[in-house]
Amino acid sequence: MKTQIDLNNPLLQEWSGAYGGVPDFTKYKISDFKPAIEFAIQEKLDEIEAIANSTEEPTFDNTIVALELSGEKLDRIHAVYGIYRSNLSSPEFNVVDTEMSPKLAEISDKLYQNDKLFLRIEKLYNAAESKKLNDEQQRLLWLYYTDFVREGAELNEEDKKEVAKINQELAGLFTLFSQKLLTEENDQFLELESENDLHGLPEEFKNAAIAEAKERNLNILASIGNTRSSIEPFLTFSNRRDLREKAFDIFVKRGDNRNQNDTNETLVSILQLRAKKAKILGFKNFAEWSLSNKMAKDPKKTLDLMESVWKPAVEKVKNDVVAMQEMVNNEGGNFKIQPWDYRYYAEKVRKEKYDLDQNEIKQYLQLENLREAMFWVAGELFNLGFKQLFDVPVYHPDVRVWEVNHRNTGKLIGLWYFDPYARVGKRSGAWMNSHRDQQKIKQNVLPIVSNNCNFIKGNSDDPVLISWDDATTLFHEFGHALHGLCSNVTYPSLSGTSVARDYVEFPSQLLEHWLATPEVLNKFALHYKTNLPLSESLVERIEKAANFNEGFATVETISSSFVDMKLHLTTETVDPHQFEKDVLEEINMPSEIVMRHRIPQFAHIFSSDGYAAGYYSYLWADVINADAYEAFLEGEGPYDKKVAERLYEIVLSVGNSVDNENMYENFRGHAPKSDALMRARNFPIEN
Repeated sequence: MKTQIDLNNPLLQEWSGAYGGVPDFTKYKISDFKPAIEFAIQEKLDEIEAIANSTEEPTFDNTIVALELSGEKLDRIHAVYGIYRSNLSSPEFNVVDTEMSPKLAEISDKLYQNDKLFLRIEKLYNAAESKKLNDEQQRLLWLYYTDFVREGAELNEEDKKEVAKINQELAGLFTLFSQKLLTEENDQFLELESENDLHGLPEEFKNAAIAEAKERNLNILASIGNTRSSIEPFLTFSNRRDLREKAFDIFVKRGDNRNQNDTNETLVSILQLRAKKAKILGFKNFAEWSLSNKMAKDPKKTLDLMESVWKPAVEKVKNDVVAMQEMVNNEGGNFKIQPWDYRYYAEKVRKEKYDLDQNEIKQYLQLENLREAMFWVAGELFNLGFKQLFDVPVYHPDVRVWEVNHRNTGKLIGLWYFDPYARVGKRSGAWMNSHRDQQKIKQNVLPIVSNNCNFIKGNSDDPVLISWDDATTLFHEFGHALHGLCSNVTYPSLSGTSVARDYVEFPSQLLEHWLATPEVLNKFALHYKTNLPLSESLVERIEKAANFNEGFATVETISSSFVDMKLHLTTETVDPHQFEKDVLEEINMPSEIVMRHRIPQFAHIFSSDGYAAGYYSYLWADVINADAYEAFLEGEGPYDKKVAERLYEIVLSVGNSVDNENMYENFRGHAPKSDALMRARNFPIEN
């Protein structure tokens, strides 16, 4: 007997208004989620059963297209649910999330383990008639078939039940890990009690720290939140070595404090369940299962790539540390460079070697100007235009919305939501979300995407100034957004960023290059007081220092990639602390640097399966990105219209409708070459 449901529940309503409808955040309540999700889950399962039990011969339309159209209500609810989960988390929401996550995970199992449905898909896949489908349809059919097989459609009933049980347990553990980590980040902060505690910090950063203490209702002068966007600037500029060590300590120990929010037991359970699931599915370990639908395919290929870049990166770090240690010694400091010193002394060396002060650059990097710069780049490369909207409901006053159109024709492309500021209840970091994928099965459905960041607001009257690294991240995430917005495919499963995980970072990393172009710097990098652009001298110094500290950035990231891959290659039960120590010793991790994500706070790999055995993707995609950017440099430069048009037509607009390797070769004319990455990072190329 079905539970009675209030069909007036706002989450069950179709999105209304212009642009094919938008979510109405003025109407949603947390108490609406559970009944709405349960109703929409059942509706989707009923639709799946109807497709599976059809008495008609399977056709592409009555099976694959029908599956693509199923669960529309659940998709809408899930989009809003995801926004709350990432941006508006609260104890009340967490109760719902804990209960609903396993139920949402269960849908996939009931889909992939439906024998009748798989038989229909398999029959279609093997039918001679299917060869007459167009290329996109054949790609989608292949994707459904291979996904079903990969997820265990051919297992016996007992194994299917076990995989389903594991998946639901994992969903609950992912939620638990995320909630624990977010609580650690929200509850912990560095107390700054006097002006002396602020010594060395840039003025706008001081103001932001003072504002944060007031927002937290603390009876102290200032506080530094336990997020990357707050901790890293503090480690870079604070003259107080004792406070740098404290800030570093709370950041690297997130989830590792032997308290109720310790994540170690949770993540060990995740690893055990993943290994068990992979074995049932016929793979030696989870890494092999995870890479079975990636470009890399083989874990060894990823390790070989990491090792080829690791050695020159470590050598670069060693050379950089020599210069930093010399500076410490000259200052009379009787200590060896430690991880909480690295950013501080790297910045000093940068200033001395290149006469380049990050604080000086930051005065020119106003968040709103950089947002305009991204719009301008998208216009120059892809003819996209942006118009701010003021009548679209948003989930928080910080959020703003833009209509995206084609500049030449005025054709609507989609909507872009921007949520730039940190707040309690919002997970740390920066990301892109697709709230609605582009598709055109029945009519053209416009994509709705968002970029979310954690910049510190500071005083309301002051412009928000961000670091060069943060500006790079801003462009990176906008690259993901463009990938979603530029999509022009028929089927939602092939839309936008729905590509292989180790390919999805390529368009985002590629867009980072345009931040440093003179056109952007001269037009948008304007001093927040004088409104004057960067001087020619400063631009030259930025260019000369472009590869400075590249060794640090590479070592920090690849060490995390090594640990991730090795965690998922083993089937043994691990002690996270010992495992981390052993792997870092094995690869000769420089003692002056820690992993970008230590195991207990590695949300990329423990808040979902998304990047599990997949953190290498950033390096893999960087090889592709470096090679692709050389296509512009071999042409007329970064704004070469013909190369940009080919990038749009061959890469950004096709989503996953073309095999990713073939797609890249169609664009570039050859497979990506890692030499381009070594050139980009100024590392030696081994013949």
